Amino acid sequence: MGGWDEVSDAVKPPPAERLGPYRGGMGTENEMTDDEKRHDQLTAAPDATEEDARPRIVVSEHDGVKRIDIAEDAPVRPGDPTSEPREN
Repeated sequence: MGGWDEVSDAVKPPPAERLGPYRGGMGTENEMTDDEKRHDQLTAAPDATEEDARPRIVVSEHDGVKRIDIAEDAPVRPGDPTSEPREN
């Protein structure tokens, strides 16, 4: 029985350059940052706009405690489901 040298091309993983920017391997120049991935994903739909990729949360840290808040200008905000939405 043979070793790894005899594995057919059908089961070998593709080279890193064929995997694209998301899986290009660690430390490659093609890697995208998390923010770039988020923007790319949120603007990939046919009718998507830059507005779709705008951040909707604000993350802050005070005294070692991380706080996540809904941005004041977020188009959709949590609230009372029984009341009418407020006008912006």
